Amino acid sequence: MSTPDWIVLGTTLLVITLYGVYRGRGSTSVRSFLLADRSLGWGTVALSIMATQASAITFTSTPGQAYVDGMRFLQFYFGLPLAMVLLSATAVPKFHRLGVYSAYEYLERRFDPKMRLLGTGLFLLSRGLATGMTIYAPSLVLSVMLGLDVRWTSMLIGGIVIIVTATGGVKAVNHTHVLQLAIIMTGMLAAGVVLLMLLPPEVSVGDALSLAGAAGKLNTIDFSFDLENRYTLWTGLIGGMFVALAYFGTDQSQVQRYLTGKSVTQSRLALLFNGVAKVPMQFFMLLLGVLVYVFFLFAEPPLFFNPTAAAEARSGIHGESFRALESRYHDAVAERKAAAEAFVAARDAGATEPAGVARRLLMRTEQTVERLREEAGVIVSAGAAPNDSADTNYIFLSFVLTYLPVGLVGLVFACIFAASLSSSSGELSALATISIVDVYRRFLRPRESETHYMHASRFFMAAWGIYGIAFAQYASRLGSLIEAVNILGSLFYGTMLGIFLLAFYGKKVGGTATLVGALCGEAVVISCFLWTQIAWLWYNVIGCAVVVTVALFWTLAVQRQRPDVHAEQ
Repeated sequence: MSTPDWIVLGTTLLVITLYGVYRGRGSTSVRSFLLADRSLGWGTVALSIMATQASAITFTSTPGQAYVDGMRFLQFYFGLPLAMVLLSATAVPKFHRLGVYSAYEYLERRFDPKMRLLGTGLFLLSRGLATGMTIYAPSLVLSVMLGLDVRWTSMLIGGIVIIVTATGGVKAVNHTHVLQLAIIMTGMLAAGVVLLMLLPPEVSVGDALSLAGAAGKLNTIDFSFDLENRYTLWTGLIGGMFVALAYFGTDQSQVQRYLTGKSVTQSRLALLFNGVAKVPMQFFMLLLGVLVYVFFLFAEPPLFFNPTAAAEARSGIHGESFRALESRYHDAVAERKAAAEAFVAARDAGATEPAGVARRLLMRTEQTVERLREEAGVIVSAGAAPNDSADTNYIFLSFVLTYLPVGLVGLVFACIFAASLSSSSGELSALATISIVDVYRRFLRPRESETHYMHASRFFMAAWGIYGIAFAQYASRLGSLIEAVNILGSLFYGTMLGIFLLAFYGKKVGGTATLVGALCGEAVVISCFLWTQIAWLWYNVIGCAVVVTVALFWTLAVQRQRPDVHAEQ
């Protein structure tokens, strides 16, 4: 990067850090440190919710996902608005009325301590690992920029997150999220405008979209019903709704965001705004990836987008084969460019038949290009170094570094780092809340002073940050991060949702029945992940259904054996 880019990036990170410390001052109690005294308006809460989701993974991996797989990932979010309406009517008023610090505190009130521990354990396990992924994504970017080992860059990024979060608590996190989201949206909109300007003069926006459609990249909606197809209308509406219900209704990283609202109405407005705004935001990010694909129809992209892995493959034991692939790839990309130019010319001239011929040629050359990229991935994965052989996460990064003008490169990377700070700080805040409220204060040190718990909260935030930094070292093997982080959550979300549905509506179901159902549900989901090809979005539906069904049958069986004994309350 150039000096102006470094100035833009460094200034942005410094402003975010100082602003978070400034806005977090005055937190003198556990309530203010962890819940901001429940004093925030719906706008701040809404933007904080969006920023917590909009991690660096979103901005590094989502465009790459669209580059290789088109727009169909958008269907994952189709169930989100429905979930926001349901949660606004159910979970928000219940949590506010109970005045809890955490979602799992409610499980003890409704069931018993073991259910609180189970909910806490599932959250800490899943969200702790996810935090490592959100730290890894910007660390990967910084490692490419600086040529440093990702271990050092993850320590740097993780250290900044720990400072902001541990200094000011959730008030600092929420207010900083507003600034971060403003930076993120400004930078990504600017990148989109410049991307359109970089297309050849003869290629209009309509031509670009037609090329993307001809290559199958605008495949937004799939009406087929196939349990092994990850992204269809039905997996999005049903599975996506279950994911959103579990994420926003049982995951403390989101529950804590709307618990800071000053009233039920403010929290509801925040969730409903998120339901309206999230789908267009993801549509734009995916469309950005599609436009990057169109741009690379006219400018030769790398055979493998991870520059470090490509360099090692080129100089390794399979270097001759990799270099031969690069030569064949150069020729195939040139043929694809010629087909794209012929398609645009025929389309603009209104020549239907030549446009059809050019489209078929474009598809054939695209298949050749993708086959060569797959062969390159095999060579990279066979190398001695444990590099990421799925280069999806590097596609947008490669475009930014190579083609964006001076100054904008720094702004886009500032967006990526701001996104990382927003999501990671929200997750650390939630992890610390659960560690303090549901474990430390409840079971280990129940009678300490407010000052003691404040210091302990900062300790747990730092400890979870260090844990995330440690896990970030292994995230390179997970492929597309946007998919990996959602798959990880889906291994636990269905079980959590089933537990909370029984807590809210299963009035005759007790703690033991719910525990048995949860263990069975988690076992079934893990089995589906290990031994079936069922798409991961269905894990949430399956897990929830198993938990509820087993718990209800267990309750009925106990009542038949002991009709005079009421279910546990």
